[in-house]
Amino acid sequence: MDRPAAYASDVAFTDVVKAIQARKGSRPAYSRMEEGGSWEQSITPELKTEIEAQISVFLATANAQGQPYIQHRGGPAGFLKVLDEHTIGFADFAGNRQYITQGNLEENPKAHLFLIDYANRRRIKIWGTARVVESDEVLLKQLMPVGYRAKPEQVMLFTVTAWDVNCPQHIPQRMEAADVRRAIEVRDLRIATLEAEVKRLRQD
Repeated sequence: MDRPAAYASDVAFTDVVKAIQARKGSRPAYSRMEEGGSWEQSITPELKTEIEAQISVFLATANAQGQPYIQHRGGPAGFLKVLDEHTIGFADFAGNRQYITQGNLEENPKAHLFLIDYANRRRIKIWGTARVVESDEVLLKQLMPVGYRAKPEQVMLFTVTAWDVNCPQHIPQRMEAADVRRAIEVRDLRIATLEAEVKRLRQD
């Protein structure tokens, strides 16, 4: 039976983890963090904005034997939707039909969402539980991105237990291809404008 958590971060900082932190010297800092409020447990407006801006995330589950599995989930910005301050939902698109994540969740509902923003070198870790909802056409329609060419099969609902933001150390800075194209287009337009201005001044 799980022991009631004293702090939200206890979802990750088990007694064994805390013992290792103590042995390696980081426990005092994390102890102060716990006493100062620990991790967030509700989805804030700022986190909602970041969640709904994602186009690529990773969902981790484990089966009853503890065998872990990580699955990529992607879609247009907004494919992840915050339904309330504790719930994230998304349409689960048809794929290779292995159903490993769904099988794991039927045995063990604990799950983890990992969000990473390479451009801003920021990562967000979200602990919680998840479940699959089948045959709910109203909810599926609510969560399906408008105009997105994918076949929705079911719905995934993720209930947030706690979340934390990591430091940017070791995150490589990468840009989305669409963002690079837009930046190049803006640059080219600026160059064309300046060249036209130079030509006009030379003719005056």
